[in-house]
Amino acid sequence: MAEHLLDVQGLQFGPRGVALTGPVNLRVGRGAVLAVLGPNGVGKTTLFRTLLGMLAPVAGVVAWGGQPLRALAPRALARQVAYVPQSPDATFDFSVEEYVLLGRAGLRGPASAPGREDRAAAAGAIERLGLSTLRARPLSRMSGGERQLAALARALAQQSRALVLDEPVAGLDIANQMRVLDTLVALAREGLAIVYSTHDPNHALRAGSEVLLMAPGDDPVLGAVDALLEPGALARAYGTAIEEARTASGRRLLAPGPPLL
Repeated sequence: MAEHLLDVQGLQFGPRGVALTGPVNLRVGRGAVLAVLGPNGVGKTTLFRTLLGMLAPVAGVVAWGGQPLRALAPRALARQVAYVPQSPDATFDFSVEEYVLLGRAGLRGPASAPGREDRAAAAGAIERLGLSTLRARPLSRMSGGERQLAALARALAQQSRALVLDEPVAGLDIANQMRVLDTLVALAREGLAIVYSTHDPNHALRAGSEVLLMAPGDDPVLGAVDALLEPGALARAYGTAIEEARTASGRRLLAPGPPLL
């Protein structure tokens, strides 16, 4: 049985102590990819902020690595999970290498400088995301998509057991979207637990073993990707007709239905 790196029981979440949904129960183990799917504004980011302790839960328990979130010190939590926010930014104009090295800061003492192990972890993450030629470039001279790749490299450099990513392919072109999604699948095969959000069901089909489907006014529904991602459930979640097709290679494709004239 896979080790449960993330265990959520009876979780209700929302701003100012008002729950947005009914209770959420889920477990994410080593090698699993959970896609949190739903339209914009449904509460995916609020859920992630609660999973990471940035917001207090309205009810329920979140545990990382078998330890309640509330009992984990920041350095212990950093060993368990790394986070990539929806719009990563930096206060200072770091180079890519300097920015990725920040992913190691939570594992060191507050005043200690990066060591050989830190630099090796950062270099490996930069190479994996195809950013080696940009390592000295300031973030201010990079596109939004390139900064998103740098943020993912920063999370990888942390070498945590799990990754939580809020819309990690937002702002990327199609080729880089697929690169990031396929990287998440590869990381899961290496034993990481992956949780990421998207509003595109095709992204969940490409990189997901389970999906948490969030719809306005309804409780989140957890299920296997192949079973839950079907036109009826998606139409209810997104409020528009959804059609399913197959590509020439046999992949499932979900798309909006024809407009109503």
